[in-house]
Amino acid sequence: MESDLFKTTGDIKLDQDIKTWLAYDKNPKTVAQVKALVQEGAVEELRRCFSSRMVFGTAGLRAAMGPGVSCMNDLTIIQTTQGFCRYLEQCFADLKERGVVIGFDARAHPASGGSSKHFASLAAAAFTSQGVPVHLFSDITPTPFVPFAVSHLGLCAGVMVTASHNPKEDNGYKVYWDNGAQIVSPHDKGIAQAIEENLEPWPQAWDAEEAAKSSLLQDPYQDIHTQYFMAIQQHCHHRDINKCSEVKFVHTSVHGVGHTFVQAAFKAFDLRPPFAVEEQKDPDPEFPTVKYPNPEEGEGVLTLSFALADREGANVVLANDPDADRLAIAEKQKSGQWRVFTGNELGALLGWWMFRCWKEQNPDPAAVKSLHMLASTVSSKILRAIALKEGFHFEETLTGFKWMGNRARDLLNEGKSVLFAFEEAIGYMCSPCVLDKDGVSAAAIAGEMTSYLATKDISLSQKLTSIYEEYGYHITKNSYYICHDQDVIRSLFQRLRNYGDQKDTYPTKCGDFSVTSVRDLTTGYDSNQPDKKAVLPTSSSSQMITFSFSNGGVATMRTSGTEPKIKYYTELCAAPGNSDVAQLQKELDNLVDAIVNNFFEPEKNKLQPKPQ
Repeated sequence: MESDLFKTTGDIKLDQDIKTWLAYDKNPKTVAQVKALVQEGAVEELRRCFSSRMVFGTAGLRAAMGPGVSCMNDLTIIQTTQGFCRYLEQCFADLKERGVVIGFDARAHPASGGSSKHFASLAAAAFTSQGVPVHLFSDITPTPFVPFAVSHLGLCAGVMVTASHNPKEDNGYKVYWDNGAQIVSPHDKGIAQAIEENLEPWPQAWDAEEAAKSSLLQDPYQDIHTQYFMAIQQHCHHRDINKCSEVKFVHTSVHGVGHTFVQAAFKAFDLRPPFAVEEQKDPDPEFPTVKYPNPEEGEGVLTLSFALADREGANVVLANDPDADRLAIAEKQKSGQWRVFTGNELGALLGWWMFRCWKEQNPDPAAVKSLHMLASTVSSKILRAIALKEGFHFEETLTGFKWMGNRARDLLNEGKSVLFAFEEAIGYMCSPCVLDKDGVSAAAIAGEMTSYLATKDISLSQKLTSIYEEYGYHITKNSYYICHDQDVIRSLFQRLRNYGDQKDTYPTKCGDFSVTSVRDLTTGYDSNQPDKKAVLPTSSSSQMITFSFSNGGVATMRTSGTEPKIKYYTELCAAPGNSDVAQLQKELDNLVDAIVNNFFEPEKNKLQPKPQ
């Protein structure tokens, strides 16, 4: 075998990496795949599998399932968990008393023998082999159950094995800290270093069957299920209306884990159960009815939901992504057409509703001073407008719920109330019992909001219009380009930092639109600050530039942490009273066209547009 390796690859480092892999890997399927590639002389494919280890970041890991250090598989799961375990030992003297929780979704990859459940059991074996107690869910759960369990059980950390709404080939390893929020720097770097120092599998790490018998292993499923649905009932304020409501809902879990949990959430709120899309109700790792298992992509994912709603006479569709931490909503309009709300529009509706319910419970005008709402910097500024009028505090964070979750925890520790947080990527945190986005509680709360509005004969669309008329229209347009070439992405952003071939000079114009300020969270520059230094944390490992324009427009361009995309987020914020929506929309469309043509240059950079 060894001579075959050298004869086949001609690359000494690659040969060594393959030999080490074969010495460590005990999964017969991935071993056979690597040996077959060697025999075939498939050097490029071997390089793809072995050239660079998956980078452990604040989002944990996310990659395709398959053989090699660049993929999600049994060995890389064990290596990752070993590093994570050693890092936790450094951080928590009481790790072996408190322990960790591990959850998983329904993803599977028969070709490499990988599945979320199997990966979770291997992670549990690595922890228990070191004397660490593990609360391993016995069945699939929504992602929010893991941060809930960390907080509820007082654990040191949590792991969720999921790739959320990524393509079916992918899987991921998402990590929560003892504060119940996703990890932020420097924990990612500490874990990444510990992984590199613990690559050789520990003797018992492969023995998931033996670990299953360990007294250190317990199943939190029933307890967490009961406690979670009790906890979210603090946000049920109109039980009498819910019990009598005639509103009909359709729900799809898009072949993911959400079905039974959303049914249970509706039951906890005394709402009539939503009609389930039969073809998408049960978990299926092949996601057979959709091109992308992502309700954010809109109508294509919801076709079966609309058909069921039309048959049953339902006017509202609720859709979770496969790990049920996101929620999309669509409503049938009087015209018979379906309107899929954007994440920003749902943020406005849910933010308004959460504050309205809070105000009913807290009539003391002074109480609002300790109330907070959060949104990511690329999300709509509508909560800022509501906060200005109503008197509560609004804060922006960097993109991603890791930032909002950690900021929420800090505020809660200071005795403040955090009522709501959202990001435009259909992520909503409606309860402080889960410091992450949660599509299960959001579904029940949206159900109650819809049922309440129905008693006033008001649709979700009508309520959204009245929110905008009261607090000012906030029109957004977000999309992305696909780009697999990191050099192209780098040069695109570097051109914006050295515009017109002038070093360290940003654009002052974009087509006919004047740029009034620039914030670059890659370099830490902010033209609005007296010292020109950004207030929000910066990261040189990702690209993110925000331009503000003289017409009130704001545009952010950023790279995705988990997908080969360059995303853009644009918004026009109008003052209350300016209700010429058509004119505002036209102006935003023109601004987006200018940004695409002048800043993205899709033809020159060979960028692929978002698939229709």
